Amino acid sequence: MAEDGEFQRAQPQAVGAVSGTKNRTGRGPGTGRGRKGRRGLILAAVAVVVLAIVLLAPKLFGGPKAPSDYTGAGVEDIVIEVHPGDSGSVIAADLVDKGVIASTGPFISAARGNSKLAAIQPGYYRLRTEIPAAAAVQQLTDPASRVGLLVIPEGKQLDDHEVIGTDTVNPGIFSLIADASCVDLNGTRKCVSAQDLKAAAGEGTLQSLNVPDWALKGAGAMGNSHRRLEGLIAPGTWNIDPFASPKQILATLVGDSGKRYVDGGLLDAAKALNMPPYAVLVVGSLVQKESKPADFAKVARVIYNRLNSEYDRLEFDSTVNYPLERQELATTDEDRHTETPWNTYAKSGLPATPICSPGDEALAAAEHPEPGDWLYFVTVDADGTTLFTNDYQQHLANRDKALDSGILNSGR
Repeated sequence: MAEDGEFQRAQPQAVGAVSGTKNRTGRGPGTGRGRKGRRGLILAAVAVVVLAIVLLAPKLFGGPKAPSDYTGAGVEDIVIEVHPGDSGSVIAADLVDKGVIASTGPFISAARGNSKLAAIQPGYYRLRTEIPAAAAVQQLTDPASRVGLLVIPEGKQLDDHEVIGTDTVNPGIFSLIADASCVDLNGTRKCVSAQDLKAAAGEGTLQSLNVPDWALKGAGAMGNSHRRLEGLIAPGTWNIDPFASPKQILATLVGDSGKRYVDGGLLDAAKALNMPPYAVLVVGSLVQKESKPADFAKVARVIYNRLNSEYDRLEFDSTVNYPLERQELATTDEDRHTETPWNTYAKSGLPATPICSPGDEALAAAEHPEPGDWLYFVTVDADGTTLFTNDYQQHLANRDKALDSGILNSGR
C-alpha cells in the first residue's frame, strides 16, 4: 500500500534474458553471505566490548575497595622514624607506606586535637602494622613506644667505672648507647653491645668515625685506643637508629657532636685564646670534673694560668682517676705516681684527651675564663666549697682544711 511504501520496498526486477529461477538462485546465496558476515562482525564487536569491560572494570570502578581503616591488634612490630618538622599529614602518609594504617583520613581525624601528637618529638617509634588509625595515634604518643632515645649526662666518660664505697657502677657512654639501642620486635630483643661499641671506637680511620678536622691530631695521638673518641660525643639527648651498626652509631654521634661544638662557638673561642680547639675541649672536661658550676670559670682560669707558669703540672686528681676502673674523689700516693697519658701529677701540660664529655656550661667556662691570677684551688668540704689563691702557702693551709673535713681521705 502506498502509505506503507517507506517501510516496504518493491522486489528488484531482473535485467536481461536471465531466467527468474536462475536469477534467484544466483542472487540468493550472495545476499545470505552478506547478512551472515555482518552478523559475525556485530558479534565480534560485542565480544571485544565485553572483554574490555571485564579487563578494565577494576580500574574503572576500583575493584574490591581496600578498607579505609584496619581492625584488630596488628600483624607485626616495626620501627618508624619521625623527622624534625614532620606534620601530622606527613606522618600519616609514612604510616600508610609502612603498612601501619590503611589510609591517612582516619589517622588525621583521630589525631585532630591531640596535644600529645602535636608535640611528638623527632625520633624512632615501635608500632604494629595493620592497626586502626586511633591505635596508631595512641601508640605514637605512648612513651613506651619510643626507642633509640639516648640521654648522656654531663661529665660522662666512655667506660664504666665502679664508685668506691658505694658498691655501684657508674655506666659510661658505651653502656648508655647499648641500653638505648635495645628494641623488642615480635618477642625478640635486639641490642648493640657496649663491647662492640668499644671495639668499633678503636677500628678504622678517624675520618670514618666522622671525627672533625680540628680533633684529628689530638685524637690521632691515641692510635687505635677506643679512648681516642673521649669527649667527642657531646652530652645531651640523641636519637640513635636501633638498626644501625656500632660504627654507624658512633660515627653519627661524633659527627653531630662536632657540629654542636662548632655551633656553640668552640672554634672562634679557641682562636681568641690562641689555643687549638681540641685543647679547649680538654680544658672543658677538666673544669667539668674538678668543680661545681658556680666555680667553672675560675677553675678554667687556674688551668690557663698554670699552663703558662714555670710549674705547668696541673696536679688534678680527676686526671689520676680517669683511666681507673675503681674511682673516688680522693686518690692514693701510688696512683698519683703512676704515669699515664692523663695523670697531671706525673706529666706536664694537659691530659692526652678529654677525661669526660663536658657540658655547655663547663665548655663555655673553658672558652671564656674568668679574669684572675689564681694558681691553686681546692675543694674543702662535701658541699663543694672551693677556695682559690695565688699563694702556695695559703693553698697548703686550704688543703689542710680539706684534709680535716675528710673529703680527701681514700676508701682504698
